[in-house]
Amino acid sequence: KNMYVNSTPKKLKIIDSYMAYILFTGVFQFAYACIVGTFPFNSFLAGFISTVASFVLASSLRMQVNPLNRDEFKDISPERAFADFIFGHLILHLVVMNYIG
Repeated sequence: KNMYVNSTPKKLKIIDSYMAYILFTGVFQFAYACIVGTFPFNSFLAGFISTVASFVLASSLRMQVNPLNRDEFKDISPERAFADFIFGHLILHLVVMNYIG
């Protein structure tokens, strides 16, 4: 833990916090569905798919802006990676809102 705190850039810590929030939201949604039920199943499915896809988009962003991965993503600037992240979220939420009905 101490190595993470000392050596991880602030940008990556913010992305990690966002990913932890998404993870807990997905776990909460799944627990709620198990306890209460999934009556409007399409709403549950849309919300759960949204959390999973948001986690995937955030992990992709984290890989692209991580300075240790600069050799693998040398053609992609951090600004471009963030723009792709935002664009992916816009498309994701359009699909989710359409699926909810």
